[in-house]
Amino acid sequence: MNHVWIDPSAGVAGDMLLGALLDAGADLAAVRAAVHAVVGDAVSVRTERVTRAGLAATKAHVELHDEDPPHRTWTTIRRMLDHAAVPEPVRRNAVTVFAALATAEGAVHGVPADDVHFHEVGALDSIADVVGVCAALHALGVTSASAGTVALGSGTVRAAHGAIPVPVPAVVALSRGRRVRAGGEGELTTPTGMALVAALATTDEDLPELTVTAWGSGAGTRDVGGRPNVTRVVLGERATRAARPLAHQLEATVDDLDPRLWPGVLARVLAAGALDAWLVPVVGKKGRPAHVLTVLSPPERSDELEELVVATTTTLGVRRTEYTRLVLERGWVEVGVEGHAVPVKVGLLRGVVQQVMPEFEDVARVAADLGWPERRVLAAAHTAAAAAGWTVGGPPPGDLRR
Repeated sequence: MNHVWIDPSAGVAGDMLLGALLDAGADLAAVRAAVHAVVGDAVSVRTERVTRAGLAATKAHVELHDEDPPHRTWTTIRRMLDHAAVPEPVRRNAVTVFAALATAEGAVHGVPADDVHFHEVGALDSIADVVGVCAALHALGVTSASAGTVALGSGTVRAAHGAIPVPVPAVVALSRGRRVRAGGEGELTTPTGMALVAALATTDEDLPELTVTAWGSGAGTRDVGGRPNVTRVVLGERATRAARPLAHQLEATVDDLDPRLWPGVLARVLAAGALDAWLVPVVGKKGRPAHVLTVLSPPERSDELEELVVATTTTLGVRRTEYTRLVLERGWVEVGVEGHAVPVKVGLLRGVVQQVMPEFEDVARVAADLGWPERRVLAAAHTAAAAAGWTVGGPPPGDLRR
């Protein structure tokens, strides 16, 4: 997976994120082509190498060629995106970002999202920022994104209706469910920047485990002393793990069942396809002795096993939790103890022996035949398995019987 982690710890604006992605190697020509496809010649994009508090960064300049651009509605912008000749992932992501922004602005101003009609959404520079970022992500081959804690800022900022507190209301609305902090004075995160993070970065997290392939810093307009005014990105291949099988854990707490019935209950759920089942004695409400029945079930059998638990016990309900399982490759080998065959269960993980355990029912049978204590047969079976090369931490010396 080609993943991008966004670091908005000093804030984020649309042009800052665009600059960071261009600094990380996104094709400027591809960004310009996408922006032109949506807004034509009304906007141009250029870059400049700058420093912010001593840190080198790329400043993305979105320059308007219209002195008084119209204030478009979200409906108009969506129509522009629908008819633009841009790659489908670019269109899809841009629509997602603007939908989030329009919804937030509409909630703040008390109007439907489709009727949002003001500078912050409709300005050409915001359209260029959003389309440019989506085009840069596509050019970099990014397939997933996450972000760290977002610095929003503090104080006040002047808008069309006068001074408003920072973070501005739209940024607050877009921050629902995200990790945020003040982070400094002034407006550190704009509505467009927050919409990009909220819509495209599906996970809040610190820098994840990556094999880093590129990184970049995008500069804000101001050079603030003591704090680099930049948004950073880190790109890389995200560590992936093999898919693990799922299981449902079914539980019921029962305090009024005849204890003599429990062995039959366990036997029936196992016969019905449970992966495992066990019983734990507990002290329940009002000090009553009780049992917690736990059944580990394949997902496709959970409904059937829940009904069986209800039918075979006195419970009034069953709890269900989904888990993933690490399942060792397993099989059998046979070893000899005084001429008697004892099956030994072996578990492997990535081709290495992890478990070697004689089957106890067979150990008990051989012990009865030989007149030995069971522990002596168990020890002899372990010794025979080790002599055959089946030792924990080593490679399997042969094939397992499945």
